[in-house]
Amino acid sequence: MSNLSLNLVASARKYPDKVALRCNDQEFTFTEFDAAAARVATFLDREEIAAGDRVGLMLPNTPAFALAFYGILRSGAIAVPMNPLLKSREIEFYLSNTGATALFATPTFAAEAAAAAAAAGAKCWLVDDADLVRLTADLPEQASPVDRADTDTAVVLHTSGTTGRPKGAELTHGGLDRNQDVAANTLIEVGPDDVVMGCLPLFHVFGLTCGLNTSVSAGATLTLIPRFDPHTAIEVIERDAVTVFEGVPTMFSALLGETRRFPSSATASLRVCVSGGASLPVQVLTDFERMFGATILEGYGLSETSPVASFNHPHRERKPGSIGTPVEGVEMRIVDLMGHEVPQGELGEIQIRGHNVMKGYWNLPEATASALSADGWFSTGDVGKVDEDGYFYIVDRKKDLIIRGGFNVYPREIEEVLYEHPVVVEAAVVGLPHDSLGEEIGAAVVLEVGAHVDPAELRDFVKQRVAAYKYPRRVWIVDSLPKGATGKILRREVTVPTTESAK
Repeated sequence: MSNLSLNLVASARKYPDKVALRCNDQEFTFTEFDAAAARVATFLDREEIAAGDRVGLMLPNTPAFALAFYGILRSGAIAVPMNPLLKSREIEFYLSNTGATALFATPTFAAEAAAAAAAAGAKCWLVDDADLVRLTADLPEQASPVDRADTDTAVVLHTSGTTGRPKGAELTHGGLDRNQDVAANTLIEVGPDDVVMGCLPLFHVFGLTCGLNTSVSAGATLTLIPRFDPHTAIEVIERDAVTVFEGVPTMFSALLGETRRFPSSATASLRVCVSGGASLPVQVLTDFERMFGATILEGYGLSETSPVASFNHPHRERKPGSIGTPVEGVEMRIVDLMGHEVPQGELGEIQIRGHNVMKGYWNLPEATASALSADGWFSTGDVGKVDEDGYFYIVDRKKDLIIRGGFNVYPREIEEVLYEHPVVVEAAVVGLPHDSLGEEIGAAVVLEVGAHVDPAELRDFVKQRVAAYKYPRRVWIVDSLPKGATGKILRREVTVPTTESAK
């Protein structure tokens, strides 16, 4: 029996009175968490949701998400998490694509959720934390989780859909359980004395595995923030004595900007931070560790890999800028366009094989066959290299590669240089159409609050540090950059000024 929800059952027995979930002044012990999830499972059974049925989950980072998620798993159904900010046509697609028969949704966006559920022919339950408790309060607790096999699908997570419509990655009970176990025990080393900050969206695989599932399994407290804000985050770190912070690079940058408003004692409880979701600029890592006194361990993964594939392991050499070495039970390699492994130091596509890799894309056999080889290698679409010690480095996404006059330029390399400038907070390098070169290089830059710098100065700053064909000919200053649900910068959505004022 491999139902992922058994980890909650085990922790409730081992740490019955310990706080499992905290959100502002609301708390659930492990006993209360497990009991609530068991009542949700009973509720689903009475609503004729059977094992293998899909149930949408459109809730923010509050206890309701965790209770509903583990209730869905416990019932044997498949969870389909989604961003609460989605519009009705997007919600309808997620529901229809998976054949979901029901949806738990936040009342905050009731109209969008209800309309989508009706269009998809699914039941819709609008619940916040109190509503979910009331909805199931009079129901008995399901005796035990429904039997599931390691290979049974537990979650369908839709990819971001950078090309065409989102694809639903099928993640299994066994894969998710092994991935959280490796993350909790050999990477982050989370234990019952830890307090983990849950500011990453739980509907995203990073927050789901490294935040929720690892905390449940390890008996740690997960303190939730419905929406990330750097000021609030530091207040909660101080209030709850948070020991583990997990975030994407833009969150680390935002926290750095708040340091002058708080004494160093406010974050003294932090012992380790985990960065993922995108490459962390080396300068941000260095500055953060100096200011916060906590080690950052950078890892790498995707929705299709549950997500953790590689990590800068604790107690081993850490190489800033590297995504580390493959985690236990996972293999990685670099291949050329023909699928042949390339020598150390040469660029190619990163491929992954192991317990963490998805079963496939829901109802998309051709897309699955394109991404997964017959012998289990998943093609990530990321360009990288591996050094003589087996440490991997991401250079960029294949789709983000800029080809300027026949020369390959990887945006991340140029962004790293921009981050070295003392007033640059965020940067996104993009390709611009060019009649003779094919593409020219542009850079959108966010500065520190109150800072001023001429775009030409930034252009020259990079020009002095990279080959002549690499530096951005156009640089423009912006107030903010477009970001996805986790805070990852979305290069594809960067707006390019139409005037020549951006030099």
